[in-house]
Amino acid sequence: MRFLTRRVGPRDAPDLAQEAIMRVLSFAERGSVREAGSLLRSTAANLARDHARRRRREGEAIVGGLDVDTLLAPSLSPAARLEAEETLARFTAALDSLPPRCRQVFVLRRFENLHQEEIARRLGISRNMVEKHLRTAFRLLRGALR
Repeated sequence: MRFLTRRVGPRDAPDLAQEAIMRVLSFAERGSVREAGSLLRSTAANLARDHARRRRREGEAIVGGLDVDTLLAPSLSPAARLEAEETLARFTAALDSLPPRCRQVFVLRRFENLHQEEIARRLGISRNMVEKHLRTAFRLLRGALR
């Protein structure tokens, strides 16, 4: 649990730990396992890596679809335009409600297209802190857009 909590946070760690244990038990039923601890740790690491990839894709899909020019294109029907304006308003309000440093990191990454290393250097924080701010921003923005 400590390993996964460090990797994915306390909210998702229990689910991934359960999945890792189930996979190891399933593998053990089919054959002999010499180093169950090593197998469990590598399974947990793989699940954490997959989890991080999935979160990145979700965040890109949620925020990537917000192209102001496309959302407010003149060719949209009145109903679609209204929905787009409401979505944009919710996104803007959610972005404004982010903690200042979190918002700053998100804007630098998403709108100025800077990499995590560059953001960390500019703001004088670690890359891990940049990633934490991005995860927080994506989680809060995703919640606001549902």
